[in-house]
Amino acid sequence: MKNIFILLVLSILCSSALYAQKIGYTDMEFITSKMPEYQAAQTEMKKFSDKWAKEIQDKYAEIDRMQRAYMAEEILLTDELKRKRQNEIKEKELEAGEYNSKIFGVEGLMFQKKKELMKPVLEKVQRAVTKVCSQRRLDFMFDKSSDVGMLYTNPKHDYSDYVMEELGIDPKGNKAGTSDKNAKPEQPAQQQPATPAQNSPKQKSTTSKLK
Repeated sequence: MKNIFILLVLSILCSSALYAQKIGYTDMEFITSKMPEYQAAQTEMKKFSDKWAKEIQDKYAEIDRMQRAYMAEEILLTDELKRKRQNEIKEKELEAGEYNSKIFGVEGLMFQKKKELMKPVLEKVQRAVTKVCSQRRLDFMFDKSSDVGMLYTNPKHDYSDYVMEELGIDPKGNKAGTSDKNAKPEQPAQQQPATPAQNSPKQKSTTSKLK
């Protein structure tokens, strides 16, 4: 009976500690779909995407034309001319592949343009999230439409320094230039927005769902 009472008390204490931290969530995919700035950025991105896709399509169409012309004339060409025409086709294929990677590859021009166009939108959304969390006294804000999830965290719940100390790492020595993050979790700290992943990414970040 005594053990049951102790477990009950511990359960109540744990529940109280949990409820002391306010957690909220939002749907960034739905929110951004209602933002005119987001729609404008999406329209602008489509223009660049269509333009670059057309350029790549034209390059491969030229390669196809060269291949068909070579096949039609192959029987009439000398070995030297055959090698020359084959090399020309290979060079065009390599050029088209490199251009495609330059535009649509990882960290390509399309990725850079998207990051440029979406930056003002993401900054506006992050300011709104931070303000709402401050007004509603939230410690954590999650995005249910994103794999990244975390949009905002209260720095007082950051236990990174303690973990680093446990590992024998000097927190100050590894956080040069970021002294504002060195405060212990129980010390009062000004609320700051969680650093978005870019991107990165998932980041995926908030941007990972801003399509």
